[in-house]
Amino acid sequence: MASLGVNIDHVATLRQARYRANPFSPFAEPDPLEAARLSEDAGASLITAHLREDKRHIQPEDIHRIRSVVRRFNLEMAVLPEMIAFACELHPDEVCLVPERREEVTTEGGLNLLGHEERFSQGIAQLRSSGILVTAFIDPDESQVRAARTAGVDCIELHTGGYANATRPEAEEVELAKQAAAAELAHSLGLEVHAGHGLTYRNVRRYVARIPHVRTLNIGHSIVCRALWVGWEKAVREMVSLATGE
Repeated sequence: MASLGVNIDHVATLRQARYRANPFSPFAEPDPLEAARLSEDAGASLITAHLREDKRHIQPEDIHRIRSVVRRFNLEMAVLPEMIAFACELHPDEVCLVPERREEVTTEGGLNLLGHEERFSQGIAQLRSSGILVTAFIDPDESQVRAARTAGVDCIELHTGGYANATRPEAEEVELAKQAAAAELAHSLGLEVHAGHGLTYRNVRRYVARIPHVRTLNIGHSIVCRALWVGWEKAVREMVSLATGE
């Protein structure tokens, strides 16, 4: 079974809705740092945050504050020279390389490494030389898995949106088969396997029961939604239980 990484981006989204002009005012709430602390207290093994180029939710100051207190931190970021330099200075435990488009609401689709392995490999090597575990967020496509291995990452994070958005049982089966094949191949190539995007309290248990070798699930939006009704720590504990099978 998998451990849980809690993505706290949408805690910052809620804060920015009212305090965009002054997100670090003493009156600004909710604080992503508090969400990170409570997530760890509730059993999360990893805190994830995406510092987007447009700074729409998480801010650089959030990243520095969170990195200084959490036990294990995963920085999601685009493959840009300024972001690579930021990560090497920050030294998170993990970096997850993701695509970014300003028009999207959240990251949709995996990073296309196929045919671009050399272009990404220098930045990946730079991050790894700083002692950072490097993950590529990719679609469950075997050619992308092989490209990730060629580019030099330590790990892949499988984009689970196709599974999460399947509306018919037969479509869900197709998506699960893709996920399982990609995870098996990655494992055979010596890559660690993570997964995330669109996973919820309704679908996560079936996913972890069917997909081998997944070490970490990164989940955010569903936890934020559940927390509105039951509180943050209870929402995280419930997801930890589903992810780990406890």
